[in-house]
This record gives sequence, C-alpha cells and structure tokens, in this order.
Amino acid sequence: MKRVVTFGELMLRLAPNGYYRFFQNDQMQATFGGGEANVAVSLANFGLDSAYVTKLPKHAIGQAAVDSLRYFGVDTKSIVRGGDRVGIYFLEKGASQRGSVCIYDRAHSAIAESAPSDFDWDSIFDGADWFHFTGITPALGGALVDICVEACKKAKEKGVKISCDLNYRGKLWTRAEAREAMTRLCEYVDVCISNEEDAKDVFGIEAENTDIYGGKLDHNGYKSVAKQLADKFGFEKVAITLRSSISASDNDWAGMLYDGSEYYFSRSYHLHIVDRVGGGDSFGAGLIYSLINEKDGQSAIEFAVAASALKHSVEGDYNRVSVSEVEKLALGDGSGRVQR
Repeated sequence: MKRVVTFGELMLRLAPNGYYRFFQNDQMQATFGGGEANVAVSLANFGLDSAYVTKLPKHAIGQAAVDSLRYFGVDTKSIVRGGDRVGIYFLEKGASQRGSVCIYDRAHSAIAESAPSDFDWDSIFDGADWFHFTGITPALGGALVDICVEACKKAKEKGVKISCDLNYRGKLWTRAEAREAMTRLCEYVDVCISNEEDAKDVFGIEAENTDIYGGKLDHNGYKSVAKQLADKFGFEKVAITLRSSISASDNDWAGMLYDGSEYYFSRSYHLHIVDRVGGGDSFGAGLIYSLINEKDGQSAIEFAVAASALKHSVEGDYNRVSVSEVEKLALGDGSGRVQR
C-alpha cells in the first residue's frame, strides 16, 4: 500500500450553527481541521496508508484533535506531544452575497513554537512514497521554514515525491516573506498545486484575460501560469484550481494539470456550496491519490476536481467521501439523485 506523509497544523474550528453570524446565538460547533490534516483524512478515506505529522499539547483538547484523525484511520504515531495550546480558527460561513469570514487565534500554538529537534524525519519517512505540505505551515513563524526545509531535504534523500499547495495566507505573513520562503522550499517540490491568486501573491505570476470575480476564466492565461511556475522551479507537474465566484453560495469549479508538455482541463461543475473550507485540500488529496496510482493526466485532474466538488457539499474541514463516490461523479453522474 502506498504511504503518504503530510505535515502541518491541526486546529480547533469554532463556527456558529448553519449560516448564523458570529454570536447571533450562544452556540458554536467545535470540530478540527487544517490544510494538511484535511489531505491526510481524504487519503485515508481513499484507502491509502496516510500519516500526519504535527505537534499538539498533551491535554484533553490536544488528544481530541489526535482522536479526530484516528477516527478516519490516519496514522498519528509521529505526532509530537508538547506545547501549551491548540491553534483555533473561527469561521462564519457566507451565503449569497455575504462572504465567509475566518479569524485566526493560532499564535504561540504548539507547532508554531516547535523546534527542528522535535521531528525525526529519517524515521518519519521510513517506507513513505509521498510527502505533502502547504504554504501555510512555513507561514506560522518560529523555526517552521527551516523545519520544512529539513523535511524536504530528507524526503529527497529517501526518494520520496513532494507536493506543495502554495496556499498563501495574507493574515499569516507578507508577500515578500512568502516569496522568500517558498522560493527556498519549491526547489525540492515535484508537484505544485496553486490557484490564480496564490501564484500571483507568492511569485507575481498572473493569468491574463481572467476575472475571477466576474466569472471570466481564460484557459490560455492558466496555461501560461502553469508553464511559468514549472519553468521557474523545474516542477514535474503543476495543478491549478479554477474557481469562478458567482456568490458565496454558488461557484463554478474546475481544474487544470500541466505535465511539462500537455495541458489537461477538467469538466466544470456548478457548485451550490454547503461548506467550502477544505475544498482546495480535497483537490490536492484527489490529485495525490491519482498520481500515486499512476492515473493518466486527464483522469487525474478529473478525479481531483470531482473529489473537491463533493467536498463543497460536506460540512466541516474533512472530506468524507469514498473513491467510488468520486469516480461516479468524475464519470459524469452528478444528478444528486437519491441512492436506494
């Protein structure tokens, strides 16, 4: 069985019920999530040997976070226990013309204050085939840029494929900081995952003739973005998600994969969104699953986009769908009819 290792921060998510605004009532739903953890859960649901690495406190909330991963069969044995707090994010889900709001409370979390000595990458990557991280992890500060570099070096030494979702977060660091750190890290990356905003924010690479707010996407512009990224860093593959935001509730969703010579575009889905958090992570997981199982380029991008389309219908960060459900949608059955 193929083994994938992911590394990042697992956070407590606090969100009002449904589409209520913050403190519209006195209740909040408490769940867990985070970019690389979301990927790990999806891959476990797809039947891969999926391992997640982070640092969490030894107290009850830290244990609940670990247990949320174990529920799905994610390997948690390399999670380091220590530190004082679990990072938190508050989410107010948007609807119609009101956008979602995300507020971070993650300073001084256990992983943000972790040290390189916390992680034995030689042991962690024993038997691994793939390593995945995102641009969120080095953005957390402290020693995390250096820790990510160490992880990538060890992965390369062991012949492990590396994927990275650029995932720029302006609330965590500046564009200049992101460009400096991600330029260091991307020299080790084999598969880059991005969207139109991340490529521009991190590396100044922009799609021409595209208006993500007006719903106009030009395929040639995205081909240019993918090729520029690949040429700059020598990526084997570049995947780009294509989202047209009609409103907070309705998006058009597709993706593109570039393998250094050919460009593959998926079919487009019109999404009526239940919860869009984790949408990009489910795309990344679908792509990793496809590539590690040696699907061809068109099949890989169709599977990744279908997996992500389904995630938009699932509450919470984690994507709770199976390979068969994704393949059914990827093959064209998006009717949503009752299964009896």
